Amino acid sequence: MSASPTQDTQARVLAGHAAPRGKFPHIKRAGDFLFVSGTSARRPDNTIAGADADAMGTANLDIRAQTRAVIENIRGILASEGAALADVVEVGAFLVSMNDFGGYNAVYSEYFDETGPARTTVAVHQLPHPHLLIEIKCVAYAPRRR
Repeated sequence: MSASPTQDTQARVLAGHAAPRGKFPHIKRAGDFLFVSGTSARRPDNTIAGADADAMGTANLDIRAQTRAVIENIRGILASEGAALADVVEVGAFLVSMNDFGGYNAVYSEYFDETGPARTTVAVHQLPHPHLLIEIKCVAYAPRRR
């Protein structure tokens, strides 16, 4: 979809990223703001970073690897609009278990500090796949280059 001159919005599903599991875009621009839909550690081939299973089917889930993969996925989505993580002004993070807060917070601090985006982290009952531990959505302020 292209931007409307009166509405100045544009929504896009991006190649090279995990396909959305519904009818929504990876990113939507509204004027100078970018809204990134909830993003997980899913890869384009639908495997999940930070998730594997042994021969018996026992899952090994790593909140640190998943958090890093989510933030890197968001970095790539923002780059499609010429924006960067430094442009993020708000983050909403969803954890399946607050027991993972420490690992998530440690990795998050590798990317952002107290001068970074406003943040809310909540626990949710579940995410769209049982191996997903985290999902993050965000808003970035990235004025169009004129």
